[in-house]
Amino acid sequence: MSTGEAFDDASLALDLFLVAPSQLGGLVLRGPGPAREPLVERLQQAMPVRRLPTNIDDERLLGGIDLAASLAAGRSVGHAGLLAEARGGVLLVQRAERLNDAIAGRMAQAMDGRDGGFSLVLLDDGIGDEQAPPSALVERVAFSIDLTGVRLAPVRSPPAALPVAQVEAGEGEALATLAGLATLLGIGSVRALMFALTAARAHAALNRRSSLAEEDLSAAARLVLAPRATRLPPAPEAEEESQPEPQSSDAQAKGGEDDSGRSESAEERILEAVVAAIPADLLARLANGAARRGSNGSGGGRRAKSKLRGKPLGARPGMPRGGARLALIDTLRAAVPWQPLRRREAGEAAASGLLVRKVDLRVRRFEDRSVAVTIFCVDASGSAAMARLAEAKGAVELMLAQAYITRSEVALIAFRAHGADLLLPPTRSLTRARRALADLPGGGGTPLASGITAARKLAETVASHGATPFLVFLTDGSANIAADGIPGRAQAREDAEVAARAVATRGVAALVLDIAPRPRPEAEALARTMRARYLPLPVADASAVRRAVEAARPSPQAA
Repeated sequence: MSTGEAFDDASLALDLFLVAPSQLGGLVLRGPGPAREPLVERLQQAMPVRRLPTNIDDERLLGGIDLAASLAAGRSVGHAGLLAEARGGVLLVQRAERLNDAIAGRMAQAMDGRDGGFSLVLLDDGIGDEQAPPSALVERVAFSIDLTGVRLAPVRSPPAALPVAQVEAGEGEALATLAGLATLLGIGSVRALMFALTAARAHAALNRRSSLAEEDLSAAARLVLAPRATRLPPAPEAEEESQPEPQSSDAQAKGGEDDSGRSESAEERILEAVVAAIPADLLARLANGAARRGSNGSGGGRRAKSKLRGKPLGARPGMPRGGARLALIDTLRAAVPWQPLRRREAGEAAASGLLVRKVDLRVRRFEDRSVAVTIFCVDASGSAAMARLAEAKGAVELMLAQAYITRSEVALIAFRAHGADLLLPPTRSLTRARRALADLPGGGGTPLASGITAARKLAETVASHGATPFLVFLTDGSANIAADGIPGRAQAREDAEVAARAVATRGVAALVLDIAPRPRPEAEALARTMRARYLPLPVADASAVRRAVEAARPSPQAA
């Protein structure tokens, strides 16, 4: 799909959404860049839009007690949350890939319940499959359009549409066609099927038709079903060769085609349009039998519940001790509703101020996501050293290009001659990396043990600062320089095994990329000893190395 077609699809999806916003739920616009701006501007002109910050807390989202008004009135006074304020309009979520799972769950629950009445537009700045908005929200909006790399284009205002209620869906034929397409694409969600039917009716209303046509079903299937595909449709079976039966003169006069033939060819044309609209990378993964993955994380290291710093989480009852912070505003909100009763109980002894009890105390928790540090340890010995270093350098630069979004850092160690050198300390600066890696040394012996030890020590230092290290070794597993710098294959192999066991003992996650022309047992044995993943990568470029590292890197886990 060309960039122009992608923008046209995004513009059409917005038009369809505006025809039936409450029934279509909203849309996802993926990819940073200027192409989203005219779409968001048109949305703001057509409907009331409220913006949702990704660090919003429950009080602002769901509503609660207005502390200032309650203190002034002497009674409990509530205030509406952002979800209630957005009722009848659109909630715009920027950087939706960073949205907290708990907040996304509450939003999804509100959309399904009686307190809903709002639609969602999710702006997704994520890179790759590991960065995506929460699936609980994505499945509740009809459209998902990728605008990555799309240039700015004018948005055309569509003609006035018919009310979607005036468009007849037929006696189940349209729904049966869409259900058949969904089955072929491996889509089992009834919600997706109803989205597709509503989108088809909206497309007909946009073209001022009171009944569905083939182009309505095609547009709906392309925009709603194609992004949700989990498999490719099976190839049509080869038809047995047979002599065509002679047709009667009446049939020939009618063109030799009956209603069933026309219906079948229409379904085939719609299916072809859907397959053509499936994103190229998704099409390749589906062809290889890989399941589509969705993650609501933004990469990076472990999430730790910190009491002193990080992103604030919901307040909870508790005592402010052990480093936990007192959530003063939440404590006062908890105390306000009980003031009339407490004053009556206290009688004349009641003070003029606010009466706070132990049960009112609230403490605030924080979530601190640790930085993920990928440490490349590259075999820079021998004649192939420059090629391996170039691959590692390219992978480092590719990873640093998205380091700000993924909250990650990269380091590079090269081992050659008689030891290992830290060429690039942990950094997320692409400029610093290019300057440090401008001239890379190569050639000489293979001190594998020194390289493994240097990588382990750097990983321990990284971990001591609260970050999450991940070791990536680019080697064929051979060694001919011992840990003390003296040549000797037998001692070098023994020292490398000892160093690998030390990595396993420390529990550091690691990946061994076997860069030999043919996979070698030495590299696989090395990975097994350090309890690392092993991946033969005989023909590798920078992109292949980066993809392998990102696929093998441990997923963030809650501590």
